[in-house]
Amino acid sequence: MEFFDELKWRGLIKDVTDEEGFIERLKNPLVLYCGFDPTADSLHIGGLQQLLLLKRYQKQGHTPIALLGGATGMIGDPRPTTERKLLTLEDVAYNVECIKKQVSRFIDFNDDKALLLNNYDWLGKMSLLDFLRVYGKHFNVSYMIAKDTIASRLSTGISFTEFTYTILQAADWLHLYQNYGCDLQIGGSDQ
Repeated sequence: MEFFDELKWRGLIKDVTDEEGFIERLKNPLVLYCGFDPTADSLHIGGLQQLLLLKRYQKQGHTPIALLGGATGMIGDPRPTTERKLLTLEDVAYNVECIKKQVSRFIDFNDDKALLLNNYDWLGKMSLLDFLRVYGKHFNVSYMIAKDTIASRLSTGISFTEFTYTILQAADWLHLYQNYGCDLQIGGSDQ
């Protein structure tokens, strides 16, 4: 069974922009990433599926990036119900260190076989003006409001902080693409 067929058979593929192109792209090593938000000092069971999927790609000769959200974790992705409690920089940094240890039990980071990155390293340096001018101008508010994660909160209210979370995710993607040649994201159906 081909790798793509196995992923599909296991129910590990939800959305693919170009299935034939993706199958062809899998014939050569690619770089992929999955993000993990450090809103706690331990991953939940949903993180295990993502780690095992990164490991599957790694076993096929691809290079996984485990992206820890040291910056996005300070905001928290929009929940369907209420606003997340904001964590301090120290709390998020502690959680990042704890999650690094967990991720390292599953993914082989030796000899550049994988990367473990923290988005605070690039997002933490961004000014508000850079955020608005470089990224914000490319996002249509009507489109963002229609996204499930945002739309579900419109009646109860959503802060600008959580509203901008998806823009930060896009900034992550762009950074990983430009700096590491990342071709694929797994685990984020909300993006």
